[in-house]
Amino acid sequence: MASKSFDMVVIGAGPGGYVAAIRGAQLGLDVAIVERENMGGICLNWGCIPTKALLRSSEVFHLMHRAKEFGLKAAGVDYDLDAVVQRSRDVAKQLNGGVTHLLKKNKVTALMGEATLTGKGKVSVKTDKGSEELTAKNIILATGARARELPGLEADGDLVWTYRHALVPPRMPKKLLVIGSGAIGIEFASFYNTLGADTTVVEVMDRVLPVEDAEISAFAKKAFVKQGMKIMEKAMVKQLDRAKGKVTAHIETGGKVEKLEFDTVISAVGIVGNVEGLGLEALGVKTDRTHVVTDEFCRTGVDGLYAIGDIAGAPWLAHKASHEGVMVAELIAGGHPHPVKPESIAGCTYCQPQVASVGLTEAKAKEAGFDIKVGRFPFIGNGKAIALGEAEGMIKTIFDAKTGELLGAHMVGAEVTELIQGYVIGRQLETTEEDLMHTVFPHPTLSEMMHESVLDAYGRAIHF
Repeated sequence: MASKSFDMVVIGAGPGGYVAAIRGAQLGLDVAIVERENMGGICLNWGCIPTKALLRSSEVFHLMHRAKEFGLKAAGVDYDLDAVVQRSRDVAKQLNGGVTHLLKKNKVTALMGEATLTGKGKVSVKTDKGSEELTAKNIILATGARARELPGLEADGDLVWTYRHALVPPRMPKKLLVIGSGAIGIEFASFYNTLGADTTVVEVMDRVLPVEDAEISAFAKKAFVKQGMKIMEKAMVKQLDRAKGKVTAHIETGGKVEKLEFDTVISAVGIVGNVEGLGLEALGVKTDRTHVVTDEFCRTGVDGLYAIGDIAGAPWLAHKASHEGVMVAELIAGGHPHPVKPESIAGCTYCQPQVASVGLTEAKAKEAGFDIKVGRFPFIGNGKAIALGEAEGMIKTIFDAKTGELLGAHMVGAEVTELIQGYVIGRQLETTEEDLMHTVFPHPTLSEMMHESVLDAYGRAIHF
């Protein structure tokens, strides 16, 4: 069978792959994209987007219970889990259709099937109808990642779930154990806890949300505990005994093993890259612990072969994948893009309260040898936060005392996932404390706290 020739073939149509394909097409390249499951990848179908839809339902439910505080009456407040899940699936479906439309509009050839690299610049795609052979000068691997499964803690979809099962639950958990308190674990803990599940979170590190600034982690933990979650830190689930309708978890803390009973377990202990079956070994592509090793421009070391997004390693964030996709497409089209800097990428967690950060934590800034100035501002000092009934939270900023460079910003509280972008732009434009101090923030907004946090680092906060 004759092979079809393209300027660029993208393997994987998640937020890295489909964005790379569209940008390539915009730049005049002839592009094909191969996807084995869902257009939009995990992010749109089984990750970022559907989880936000679920969390929005639980947030509204939580607010309905607080009606009295706002002078409102809401009696007999309840939820229909199937309808909540259906809304989430509908949102995912709408966006999945949107990606298909965008690829078509940009004249990208889309193929559904399993791709294998059969040689340099050669891709074989196994489809329903047989196999298609493609050739391309440039190939982008954007195959993403999947949930890490620990031996003995494997998911079965009934008692033990991964994020996938948790998105389309067969039932509402009564007593829930969440293993891992990174973004995925804590978002599901937040969702099910708000809907009334008795929730326990086990984290192997010394604090929940371990990648966040220690002060933010501590603040978030206090809020979670107040909401009724049980948090076990420096703890490890050694084994799960499964019986009919129940799981006994052996949890080790401080050398002692406790046996606790649950009806549902969600395992969120990290991810592994989808590197299998692609034919990488034969081409001599270097992998390190299930991730493809790349340089700052996502080049694999094999001529014309790039890897972007989760398969190329941390940070495992959709927006990092998209940005890398654009960068690589521009590089292939002969442009001179800037490399993506991991430390300029914000992380957002949509639990209640929300958590968001960019740049260095206080500990990392000190470790790197910076002499620092730290500013903080609490939500309780902000008029808009009080008016919203969201007076719990804080914003923390870290500056280089010598140059005034904004080294990091860390937030916990209502809508911080939207606020963080202000500091992201600040870092991108190499803003100093002086620029931020001279910026006029609108009133009354939550964003004013960003101003006050900067002022506080220099002993100039007005409202606290």
